[in-house]
Amino acid sequence: MYRMILLPSDVDTRELRQALWAHRIGHRVTEETEGQVLWLVDPQQHEAMLHLVERWRRGEPMAPRRRPSPSRSGADGLLMPFRLAPVTAGAMTLCLLVFAAMQVLGDLVVVALTIVPVWVAGGELMVGRLLTTLAEGQVWRLLSPAFLHFGWMHLIFNLLWLWYFGRQVETLHGSGRMLLLLLTAGIGGNLAQYATGTVLFGGMSGVDFALLGYVWLLSRRAPDSGFFVPQMLVVFMLGWMVFTMTDMAELVGFGNVANEAHVGGLVVGLVLGWYHSRRGRARR
Repeated sequence: MYRMILLPSDVDTRELRQALWAHRIGHRVTEETEGQVLWLVDPQQHEAMLHLVERWRRGEPMAPRRRPSPSRSGADGLLMPFRLAPVTAGAMTLCLLVFAAMQVLGDLVVVALTIVPVWVAGGELMVGRLLTTLAEGQVWRLLSPAFLHFGWMHLIFNLLWLWYFGRQVETLHGSGRMLLLLLTAGIGGNLAQYATGTVLFGGMSGVDFALLGYVWLLSRRAPDSGFFVPQMLVVFMLGWMVFTMTDMAELVGFGNVANEAHVGGLVVGLVLGWYHSRRGRARR
């Protein structure tokens, strides 16, 4: 991480940071005793960052101003997340579409996306076998439970962390890396949960914990990578994961949580974070 400029503490840098992210310039702003410090990840982007900073200081528009038709302007706004972080935005969109379909079609959506087929026979819940399911070609079930959410709060919090961490990964390491994390953590977390004998589970939280582990480890082992996560957020999320494993969580209504998927996802994120941080160190 390379220190670039010092800005006053009371200056609003949101427009500048948005412009830097839009130009895919990895950076970080820290609060220091003398003011706000702007850091740069890649020294090859030194001139590009200085150019944007100068435009921002002169009060110039940070993007070319056009006068498109209202319909096109609205479409551009909706598509912007897909341009900045296509894998993350696509995963969030799938979660929203699945949740909407569940409100209309109910359990039909759930049984189509569980890790193995489930059905009711003779008043009892029957479940299929994973190997048989895969042999029949239903390979999507390895990942599909990650897109199931069983309530608004479940959905909102999972998408919040997915956007927070996923956007960092795509901006700094590319969409391919984000897709790798999504697939490995989603499948790994689902298999870890299934190994406990549970089939009715879902949620993107396994992927969220993988992203947490990946971003946190890169920020610690490769400080110049540009990744950043507040330490208190790490403590909160890990503390929440441990809390949901206790009897106290069940007493206050949080007992039905896919804890093994959380742990499985976290392990995947830490392993991939360790591997890629080692590769980064070797290149340096």
